[in-house]
Amino acid sequence: MEHEREEDELVVPVIEEELVAGTKRVKTGSVRVDKHVDKKIRKIEAPMLQDDVEVRRVPVNRVVKEMPTTRTRGNVVIVPVVEEELVVTKRLVLKEEIHLIRRRTNRRVVKEVEVNRERADVRQLDAEGREKTWRSVLE
Repeated sequence: MEHEREEDELVVPVIEEELVAGTKRVKTGSVRVDKHVDKKIRKIEAPMLQDDVEVRRVPVNRVVKEMPTTRTRGNVVIVPVVEEELVVTKRLVLKEEIHLIRRRTNRRVVKEVEVNRERADVRQLDAEGREKTWRSVLE
């Protein structure tokens, strides 16, 4: 009788499903960016130094034994000009000096300059490429 019991037993398999989660890329939209450069003329003001030089020839006509050096007195640069004269003996004669007088002025100068500024137009597109939203971005 025990043997009969074993034949009457029913085996029920237990099955368990397993779930594997993952991701898949799906195009839901895109973005189009248009970049533009706006040009604008602006006036700027800045200080500018300017040197003017006056050339003054100063006659000297003095005999010298050797070549004088270029020298500076304040804002005047003195450049000696000599020539040789033939007499019984050769001598160096300082004919003149050139005095260079510098005058510095400080003045304001206004110039017009071109200034570039970039602007980007951002357009969001849906999956079919149709425009969804639009906005302008200044950089």
